[in-house]
Amino acid sequence: TPTTSSTPYTGPITVTTTQTIKAIAVASGYTTSAVASATYTIQVPAATPVLSPASGTYTSSVVVTITDSTPGSTIYYTTNGSTPTTASPQYTGPITVTTTQTLKAMATASGYAPSAVASATYTIQVGVSAPILRWQYGGCSAGPYCQTGWYSSPAVADLDGDGRPDVIWGAYDVVALNGADGSLKWRGASGDRVWSGVAVADLTGVGTLEVVVARRTQLTVYDRFGGVVWTRNPFGVGELRTLAVADLETDGQLEIIVGTTTGTTFQLNVFEPNGTVRPGWPARHSGDPGYGSGMYNQNVAVADMNGDGLKEVFAPMDGHYINAFNRGGNQLATNSLFNSSDPAGPKVWSQVGIHVDQAVDLRGYANCGVEHRPDFGDSAPVIADVDGDGVPELIVVGNIYNCGTSPYTSLYHVPFILKLDRTRWSGSGFDWTVLPAPAPGSGPRSEDYNVIETVVPNAAVADLDGDGRKEIIYPSYDGKVHAYWLDKTEHGNWPYTIPTSGAPGDDFRFASEVLVADLNNDGRAEVIFTSWPKKATGGVGQLHILDYLGRELYRIDLPAPAIGQAWNGALAAPTLARVDGSGNLAVVVGTVASGVVVYDLPNTANARILWGTGRGNYRRSGTAEVAP
Repeated sequence: TPTTSSTPYTGPITVTTTQTIKAIAVASGYTTSAVASATYTIQVPAATPVLSPASGTYTSSVVVTITDSTPGSTIYYTTNGSTPTTASPQYTGPITVTTTQTLKAMATASGYAPSAVASATYTIQVGVSAPILRWQYGGCSAGPYCQTGWYSSPAVADLDGDGRPDVIWGAYDVVALNGADGSLKWRGASGDRVWSGVAVADLTGVGTLEVVVARRTQLTVYDRFGGVVWTRNPFGVGELRTLAVADLETDGQLEIIVGTTTGTTFQLNVFEPNGTVRPGWPARHSGDPGYGSGMYNQNVAVADMNGDGLKEVFAPMDGHYINAFNRGGNQLATNSLFNSSDPAGPKVWSQVGIHVDQAVDLRGYANCGVEHRPDFGDSAPVIADVDGDGVPELIVVGNIYNCGTSPYTSLYHVPFILKLDRTRWSGSGFDWTVLPAPAPGSGPRSEDYNVIETVVPNAAVADLDGDGRKEIIYPSYDGKVHAYWLDKTEHGNWPYTIPTSGAPGDDFRFASEVLVADLNNDGRAEVIFTSWPKKATGGVGQLHILDYLGRELYRIDLPAPAIGQAWNGALAAPTLARVDGSGNLAVVVGTVASGVVVYDLPNTANARILWGTGRGNYRRSGTAEVAP
């Protein structure tokens, strides 16, 4: 109890430990005051927890321990970056971090205030693992004897609903194989080759999948067990190399779009799910304005370009014209910018030729020998939003040629980016009204399929470097794989020259359409494709995996050719899919002379697929989707 002998108060008192302060007041002419008392309980915060190891970048999973030096403390933590409380999980033992995440922890103890929050961020960058052969010669007969594979990309889907993925592929026969071991589930036999990738889709929206196949002159729909639903002959002549499936008006019913290699009209036809021809098709109609000829590759892309819920159909043709249609087979109009070219007045896409220089587009004709133009006969178009502004563009790689020579002289491949009104794209600080200039050595090594099977410049459009903008990646007849950024340059080690064996005559090779996926989920994508040699070399092509800058990670020989086959390779885009219950991806390859081959990709459970199969999706519509 204080008295007048106690310490006089002269200013604020700092309390650092738990204590009771008592005070009295005295004044002349007054009696001494009553005693005032206040107890101050000081709780020192518990020690801040320590996370070990510290924040950093790691190439494998990290086991994190959390300790605290306060006696009797209890630790609470979070793994999603939020601030922990006593309602958070209680730490009881080491935490294994397998993907990039932030751990935070706090401690409590009797007699102590809650500790400060400790935080550590663990960036997990697992390296890309080497592919491992799972099975080979899928779909072949004993020997092995294998049918010749062409440009048909495999599909992977659970056709029969047994919970296990099936691999579907066409050479001449169409086969459905058990994804885990390659054993045959069913076979749709035929003597005609399958050029385009088989399409897999639920055509009628009832929850079961169909398999759509284009062979020579026949369009066939199989049910999920391999039974023929219907077969049609869309054109009567030519070969069906163009195939896509799309819901043209978003009504849950999928239409089948098919194109032929012959004709100057009626090159593209559309079928309803029941096999009837859709009203307004085939197109272009007889008497329609414009130009168009054969479609020698998978020459169609289908997407809603203007957000109205209705799809547009784009079909590059042999020559320097692209045909474009609405869902009813009517041609799409072009920008009034082209009205002054001959014939004067409004135009449709098939009336406006494409050239290297936009000024020649506007004039309407080229001075051959001086002004060059593309041929689109082998061009598979893509629809993608290249700059992330919400508006899709049409991307197509053309074979630039000199029309002043006889025969015409191929010069190089180059991508075009076009808008819905047929004008050239520019935006986000990039200008594609002027094309990238070809580098030296961009000319064809060969265009003779007797020497080496043709390379088709199918583009994949995907964000390689994680900056939100997409790159254009495609193989070319110069024996390279190219990757153009929107600044119209090739970064890093691009273009990638396809290696040869060094054996006599093996002086160049060609590559398939590429796949793009971030295999190790580090924010930067890998590029996967296959290759093939010249026929006379008797060699085998390879499976290639590159990083986003075109640096080689892995290169593995494909299997030896089957009995009676002289060489092997893979002309079509492979497919990335999960073929078993492991959660990891596999590369599924349809080869020239060893049937279907599957390679496991370890440590890819968290991979992101950006362009996962031929033409971007199992509907083969030229857009980046994977699910059937």
